[in-house]
This record gives sequence, C-alpha cells and structure tokens, in this order.
Amino acid sequence: MKLIVAYIQPHMLNEVKRELYKAEVYKISVTNSMGCGQQKGYTEQYRGVEIEVNLLKKVRIEIVVNEEFVSPTVNAIIQGARTGEIGDGKIFILPIEDCIRIRTGETGSSAVG
Repeated sequence: MKLIVAYIQPHMLNEVKRELYKAEVYKISVTNSMGCGQQKGYTEQYRGVEIEVNLLKKVRIEIVVNEEFVSPTVNAIIQGARTGEIGDGKIFILPIEDCIRIRTGETGSSAVG
C-alpha cells in the first residue's frame, strides 16, 4: 500500500479528479494549503504599500492505493495537473504500514478497497 500526496494548482483540481475517475480511482482527500517552491511568489500593492506574497494557494490531494494502482494514479494526476509551467506541483509516494476499515475491522489491502 502507498500514500500518494500531490500538491497542485487549485484551478486544476477538477481536471485531476476527472483523470482519476477515468483511472478508476475514486477515493481521495483534498485539503487547501499554502506554500511556495520555484515560483517564489509575487509582489502586489495594497493601499499604496507593496506587499510580497510568497505563500501561494495550492491544493493537497491524498490518496491511499494498493500497489497495482500506484502508476495509474500518478499518471492520472500528472495528466490532469500538467501545464508545462513552473508551479504545476509535486507528487510524493510514501509506504503505508497498515490500514484498518473502522466499519468492518478489515485490515491491509482489503481495507483500502
């Protein structure tokens, strides 16, 4: 089992979800987050004062999948989020030791679904 964590542009979320559904990946968690990477932010004027904005809005997607779904999930995220510009995001893949479905008590791969 693997935990796939992806940071993407907020406006790309619907496209990423569409690609995940095509890959038959339906169980996801989505969180709004802020961060910066190579883009480094931007400056803007607010009431005549220049402000540096270096934390940009991002969306964090978390998906736990069994081994056979890792590659299709990663490819779907890339397909949905890629624009070719700086700031498209990052994907992290982490091992999961165990999973327990609270409702039934199932553990391991069968609990992931």
